[in-house]
Amino acid sequence: MDLWTPAGEGKGIAFSEILKPLEPHRSHVNVISGLSLPLAYGDDASAGANHTRSSACFLSAADPAKGGQPRLGVTLDQVIARHIGQDTPLPSLELAIEDGSLSCGAGLSCAYRNTLSWQSETSPLPMENNPQVVFERLFGDGTDDAQRRERRQFARSLLDAVREDLGALQKTLPATDRHRVAEYMDDVREVERRLQRATERGEATPAGDIRVPTGVPDDFDRHLKLQFDLITLAWQADIVRVSTLMLAKEVSNAVYPASGVRDPFHNLSHHSNVRANQERFAVLNRYHVSLFAYLLDKLGKARDGDASLLDNSLLLYGSGISDGNQHNHGPLPIILAGRAGGRIAGDRHLRVAEKTPLSNLQLAMLDHLGVPAERFGDSTGRVTL
Repeated sequence: MDLWTPAGEGKGIAFSEILKPLEPHRSHVNVISGLSLPLAYGDDASAGANHTRSSACFLSAADPAKGGQPRLGVTLDQVIARHIGQDTPLPSLELAIEDGSLSCGAGLSCAYRNTLSWQSETSPLPMENNPQVVFERLFGDGTDDAQRRERRQFARSLLDAVREDLGALQKTLPATDRHRVAEYMDDVREVERRLQRATERGEATPAGDIRVPTGVPDDFDRHLKLQFDLITLAWQADIVRVSTLMLAKEVSNAVYPASGVRDPFHNLSHHSNVRANQERFAVLNRYHVSLFAYLLDKLGKARDGDASLLDNSLLLYGSGISDGNQHNHGPLPIILAGRAGGRIAGDRHLRVAEKTPLSNLQLAMLDHLGVPAERFGDSTGRVTL
């Protein structure tokens, strides 16, 4: 953390060793120090439980329930999507790089590790790591714009047929079943509404200018950049306004050759307080930050009216663990990037009181995005931005 945290505070500070790749975007970047995830400690001090709760609590600020039935809370991204994601073809987009975990230990469901996004207390949203699937979800299945428009029209025809059949069925059903069918018809109408919006915007989307991705790249650098490219395209076309991306799952032992470090990530995070190990781990973290800088660069170059997408966006980057050797959940490494449409200044290092819940920052984010909320999760107040 000493190689992450800037030495000074306030405006115009020198970026730390890990954060130097963000230098070109300093006017859009705030480093927030002192935040923590209190609920991630729980009543089980095992390493597995600490990792699982870290992932579960990061966007939920809620206490993950043990047992076979996972129960958490509506995550920050979904609270935002309910407010600003209802007029776009997709309310939100959940992306990942790695496949799902099958063994998570500690009596906690793997759902807590496999996604950052929960639509309700019992509804974790799957995260997609295949760029081809993501592309087709955003722009439609097909090799070119004409074929994608044809497929969308076919889907609308199917929905028309379903609606007609359901209408006839309703007349023959008892009251309880009519209610269930009515709810289903509401879902069909919502799909139809979003499909109509996708069709209307189809001519304006930039999808025709890029090649359809094929499968999952075997190179991490190319894979992540492709997912970032898709987020940028989706935001620019106003297909979706809220996105989450899990760069790596908890206990990931991925190796990142492009960083120059050959140690597996999770193994190296257990550095045994050996300075040489800590410094190599810092190189890995700087590499990840450099890829986040790639996204900021893409958003900064993408126009959005009279400003850039970066000017009009708000991005949260970080981790739910600060010291992998001790599994500490504070002080967390947190970056807030973007201007939220001019509502937030940049080029600052903001230090909050020790053990301030991360949810205090997330509540402030809701404020600056125009989402009304008295509190979020375990928040105790608001971080002043």
